[in-house]
Amino acid sequence: MLNPSGKLSNQDIIEQIRDFVVFALFYLYLWLGVDLRFIYSGGGEISNFPVFYRGWPFLEKFLSQPGGPVEYAASFLSQLFCIGWAGALVVTVLAWLICVCTDSIIKTIKAPRLRLVRFIPTIIFLALYSSYIHHLVITSALLTAMLFVCLYLKTNPKSVLHSLIYFIVLSVILYYIAGGAYLLFAALCAIYELFFTRRRQLGLLYLLSAAAIPYVEGVLVLGASVNDAFGNLLPFSWKTLFFGFPRKMLITLYILYLFLPVTMLGWGLWKIFVRQSDQPGTSEANSGEAKKTTEEESNKGILSTIIESRVLFVVVLFAALFTYKNPLKAVFAVDHYSYEGNWPKVLSAALHHPGGNVAAHAANRALYHTNRLGDDMFRYSHNPDVLFMNTKRYNYAYWLRFDTYIELGFTGLAELDLIEAMGTYGERPMVLKRLALVNMIKNSTGAARTYLGALSKTLFDSDWANDYLARLESDPNLSADKEIQRLRSEMAKDDHAFAVPISMLSTKVLVESLEKNKHNRMAFEYLMAYYLLTIQLDKFAENLGRLDDFDYDRIPRLYEEAVLLYNSTGKKAELHGRKISRESQERFKNFSNTYLGRYGKNKEMAIGELTKNYGDSYFFYYVYGPSGMDK
Repeated sequence: MLNPSGKLSNQDIIEQIRDFVVFALFYLYLWLGVDLRFIYSGGGEISNFPVFYRGWPFLEKFLSQPGGPVEYAASFLSQLFCIGWAGALVVTVLAWLICVCTDSIIKTIKAPRLRLVRFIPTIIFLALYSSYIHHLVITSALLTAMLFVCLYLKTNPKSVLHSLIYFIVLSVILYYIAGGAYLLFAALCAIYELFFTRRRQLGLLYLLSAAAIPYVEGVLVLGASVNDAFGNLLPFSWKTLFFGFPRKMLITLYILYLFLPVTMLGWGLWKIFVRQSDQPGTSEANSGEAKKTTEEESNKGILSTIIESRVLFVVVLFAALFTYKNPLKAVFAVDHYSYEGNWPKVLSAALHHPGGNVAAHAANRALYHTNRLGDDMFRYSHNPDVLFMNTKRYNYAYWLRFDTYIELGFTGLAELDLIEAMGTYGERPMVLKRLALVNMIKNSTGAARTYLGALSKTLFDSDWANDYLARLESDPNLSADKEIQRLRSEMAKDDHAFAVPISMLSTKVLVESLEKNKHNRMAFEYLMAYYLLTIQLDKFAENLGRLDDFDYDRIPRLYEEAVLLYNSTGKKAELHGRKISRESQERFKNFSNTYLGRYGKNKEMAIGELTKNYGDSYFFYYVYGPSGMDK
């Protein structure tokens, strides 16, 4: 608000500073706290993240459907989530524009007491993104509808006929651009005409248009189905109800769409039924009294703004703290960092997700790649399912395990999981990249070129795809690619045997992989890990001789602990000239003295001390099994 001198009032300056601080903190929280790169990766949880390809064929299909332009633009902007700061900026600008539009509408209906309502979408965005829910397409459509509402309110002709024509023109354009979000525009314009201009006939016509425009333009002209014509890009559509959104989060999206119509409707009813006695005064105050009143109102406004600002910051802070400790974050983090091959961060994220098989599965890969699987595996909660995630409990865990399968040499199973993943999550660049890799390993160059061709049209993986397309052109066998050749040498002969019960898994498939290539270190370490997890110490001891096939400079700590336990049963493990370290022998002695001597094998009494001092050892797992790992 400008004062008579044309300058911003103190109240306006305070509000602008407050808004800047709110959205600056909002941006930093999304960038550094939530990290929208995790949403881009998906974590095997987000099935509605949009696909985007460069080129006319991909754009063309959006131009013939209601809401296509917004959906195309939002699909493009969603790809920027791959760059953490850029994705956070996209969401922050979107939240800010919705806030500005809401404030403009509230000012138009002269409801100054309700201006704080404009921050409701910001708080909702905070809750949704902290829960790792992707909804940029729907919220982009919401913003587009609100921009058209502001345009209508600011430039609405006084003539009823001109207003109707103007509304219809805006409706036809908006419906094509934003699809079902047009219904919000029609509802808000109808409420405005019914309750604030008192042009009730016009308001009723606008309500009728909410049915007419989607049917005529969507069904008859664009050929959309009735469901798509009315529901596309709305959180109330059948697609949203059954795909892409957890049911518990739908109520949040409903609030996002309905808060403004409810606010306008409530204010309009209040003005009609409560403020009927508010009439202009019949006498004018003198100039001195008017000036005094203006100053008093200004002071009250500043005080009110300061109080509102404190309330707002408390609410936003509470929302951030309430949503920050989301257990899903570790799942998304280990998935993202695994894809990047950032193993130290995988291990750090997995430590913040105790008891989670998904995190432990990712941690195993990270430990293998950092040469620590035989030393630190039991720092993470474990059970036999964790290694391969191929039991009935994980029938749909294909997103989580295909990288492990590829590296172990189970390319056939990896391809099956990747095809399932593409059917569930769409043509995500990560999936296309893995499918291209698997087919290059199998020397199926035709299929590989198909996936590489699709990947070459994406925003961030096109260079990788084009590089491999050029290599396949000059060297179809990829004989100069050391990584492809290594993976081919480790490819299992019949990895479909991997589908047998887990009790037969290691001895059948992993051993066969090692017989084909005795230097497949990952197959060896996963085989030994499986024997440890299933407490098959006889088979573990039988395979210790395979240590000679690799460049171990010592026996891994957990292997030493397993050997000591095996030897304690009266048997003798053959170490092929190697020796158990003094540290492991001393640790076993102390563990035995504590568990056997001090507590007399009483597991319940001993668990506190043993967890504290030996919780990451194989001694502890041998005694307590998987259940003890969660203590």
